[in-house]
Amino acid sequence: MNRQPRVAFAMSREDHASAFPASLLAELSGFAEIVTPEPLTELESTSARAVLAETEILITGWGAPRIDATTIGRAPRLRAIVHAAGTVRPILDPAVYDLGIRVSSCASANAVPVAEFALASVIFGLKRASRFAAQLRETKGVRDVRGMPAIGAHRVVVGVIGASRVGREMMRMLRTLDVEILLSDPYVSPDDARDLGVTLVDLPELCRRSDAVTVHAPLTDQTVGMIGAHELSLMRDGAVLVNTARGALVDTGALTAELVSGRLDAYLDVVDPEPLPADSPLYDLPNVVITPHIAGALGNEVARLGELAVAETARFAADGTFEHEVRSVDLAIIA
Repeated sequence: MNRQPRVAFAMSREDHASAFPASLLAELSGFAEIVTPEPLTELESTSARAVLAETEILITGWGAPRIDATTIGRAPRLRAIVHAAGTVRPILDPAVYDLGIRVSSCASANAVPVAEFALASVIFGLKRASRFAAQLRETKGVRDVRGMPAIGAHRVVVGVIGASRVGREMMRMLRTLDVEILLSDPYVSPDDARDLGVTLVDLPELCRRSDAVTVHAPLTDQTVGMIGAHELSLMRDGAVLVNTARGALVDTGALTAELVSGRLDAYLDVVDPEPLPADSPLYDLPNVVITPHIAGALGNEVARLGELAVAETARFAADGTFEHEVRSVDLAIIA
């Protein structure tokens, strides 16, 4: 594009304010014309349609309305969508690709806090932090290692399920520890695994060998319940399961049985259903930590998404390319 492209936003007002502070909007205005400073929260009104009619690059985010062929029909100048969040699947109808729209996602930026959270969970899990915290609440000051599973992350085996963006960032962070890293992912070749510095194994072997298992696979028809009673039964006594991906990847009933027995520990940022019923025993177990889906970008972490979205928009405005493009064929295998 030789002239400044016209850009608009479609997302919740709260996320727009968090991701695009005044300084970043000023940067965007240096190479693009912002059609309206307010984000579109719906795409049906007369005013929204007027904005769409002028928009060439649409920056979306959490809370964005779903974009389908009808939406594109109202945006005859639209050339690209830049998603300032994680996965585009909830907001994007695959038919959009048939209309020639290019798509970019800031999932790689969102992967950073998720991987940080997962890494912390592995370390805290293997340190038995939740068990010791429960012990401290009960005894008001006594630390007793008797009866605890193996403690610590020194020279343990960590199994990573899924070489997604988060999975790859997690493996990079794990390499800072003195651990062996296993990877299970049907789309990764042995050569790719070597380049990642990990050992490629199938899922059963990963479950058998790992002291901690961290889940980073996408949720698809093929991966629902991929960690069930059999896979959990293969895990070592005292192994830690960390899930920051999607709750439905794990069979909740089978996991609950293992956790109630005390054989396994778990750090769960996602569950199925979400939230769990109020009477779930998992809320009160000393070997379980449940958090309310907070691993992804929150608070000051959201700024990272806006920064990458502006960088991607600048790149597309300059030469029509994206560094983090999402192709139509990617939709079937991304989170």
